[in-house]
Amino acid sequence: MSAAFSKADRAMMVRAFALARAQSGRTGANPAVGCVLVGADGRVLSEGATGDGGTAHAEALALGGLAADAARGATAYVTLEPCRARSAGGAACSALLLEAGIARLVCPIADVHPNGAGGFDRLRAGGVSVETGLMADEAQAFYAAFFARSS
Repeated sequence: MSAAFSKADRAMMVRAFALARAQSGRTGANPAVGCVLVGADGRVLSEGATGDGGTAHAEALALGGLAADAARGATAYVTLEPCRARSAGGAACSALLLEAGIARLVCPIADVHPNGAGGFDRLRAGGVSVETGLMADEAQAFYAAFFARSS
């Protein structure tokens, strides 16, 4: 579902892409993803990017540095759909965001990889407002090689 995005939304997504670009080429077969968590007051709570080798996902890293309930009601700006499942086991990013209590996800595009696809559905089913389309062209270009390998 697309939405009208604010200047603050755009600024946070630009930051999330900067985090992702800094990890480009360092994440193995996984895509470089950036995540910025913003509290209801507009303050950045935490941020993360896919770790070296791709085993640590951006959302998990961003959430990992927060105290319990710190992300409740927050907005997550993520450059690619949070995963529905992890190929290496462990909790999927969509489940982690849901458990953390985020209220809103802003994400440019869906993931075509079988483990990624379905993250939006899980979040929506859990009551999270999922807004897509912000910087979609940039995301499509940034993830083109990953999408080509995944389909």
